[in-house]
Amino acid sequence: MRSNILRTPAPRHPRIRALATVCALGLATIAGAAEPTAAAPAFTPALPVEPATGTVIDDGVIYRELTRGIYEVVSNPHDGAVYVASALSIPNVTGGVVYRLDPATLQPIGAIHTDMRNLGLTLSPDGKRLFATNSLDHALTAIDLESNTVVARLRFDDEKDSQGHRYGPRQVIYDRGRDLLYVGAVGDPAVIWVVDARTLELRHTISNAGKWLTGLMLHPGNGDLYAANGSGEILRIDPERLRITHRFKPAGDTPALLLNMALDAEKNLLYVTDHSQLKTTLIVDPETGRKVGEIADAGDSMGILFNAARRELYITHRDQGTVTIVDADTHETKRTVRAGPNPNSLALSADGTALYVTVKTPFTKTYTASGVESILRIPLE
Repeated sequence: MRSNILRTPAPRHPRIRALATVCALGLATIAGAAEPTAAAPAFTPALPVEPATGTVIDDGVIYRELTRGIYEVVSNPHDGAVYVASALSIPNVTGGVVYRLDPATLQPIGAIHTDMRNLGLTLSPDGKRLFATNSLDHALTAIDLESNTVVARLRFDDEKDSQGHRYGPRQVIYDRGRDLLYVGAVGDPAVIWVVDARTLELRHTISNAGKWLTGLMLHPGNGDLYAANGSGEILRIDPERLRITHRFKPAGDTPALLLNMALDAEKNLLYVTDHSQLKTTLIVDPETGRKVGEIADAGDSMGILFNAARRELYITHRDQGTVTIVDADTHETKRTVRAGPNPNSLALSADGTALYVTVKTPFTKTYTASGVESILRIPLE
């Protein structure tokens, strides 16, 4: 299907080459990346933009090709569906799609077409509203899942980092107790935006958050907000005063680009991944920021997720093309699943018995996806 195309310009300056490097780390954006043309018409493909191929089942693992430029995935316990964010990353195409998938078969059962490219996802507690970060378009979008429409948007066009580049929002998480959204922004120095979840109004900006704000996590025990960054820091933030209270460097002076985090609340252990520098998963005391260990033989580590009911950790390894299931008590690998070229983001099914994984393809020379990307369902029982 062809409709209202916009030709993607070739890379113009070294900042875009930096974008590709950061994209390979799952950040999908860095301030100063190529900007979309303001007058570009939105692309409105059929469902899906590229027909999903037949499902292949291997030892209970379901693989389904979906489209290009997929990033985060969430499972909605309220409607039972799985949602996948796509920036499309297809030449001559603008806008993005959020796919709705059947949780058992991964068959597409719906699609929400957006005029901006989607990366990070989080759900409201009632499961009726989905929030998506639009990293390359410098915005945050609220989507009503009952009407399948964009109902609110917050633009971050005016804020720039020390180099004069606009920030790219990456991860977004929901603070249920305060009805707030925390949005981490890639830039140097980075910021964390505090947004009213009901109105999408910007309430506060937490500044000086290091280089390239990556992961975000709320600690259910001490109530604090934690953030990881490309400066090798874990930031501890007081959500009442909205200020950084501690700056931890668990790897010391060793260069580190910390990415995503998971928490074992029962043992009060924080896990943080590093794909490119340390190439490991660190185990950290969240109270002191001290490194207390590493996941043995983790290697390059990208996404990470903790399953409290099963006492398991799930880690994606993009270079190795695998997902490992790790015993959270012994930190030994229980199972390794082949996942394709670049496994990326993770989500648990509503009942905790299945794991969803997005799998990307390498970038082309023009920084678009080199092939159709996939979603996996890994049974855990």
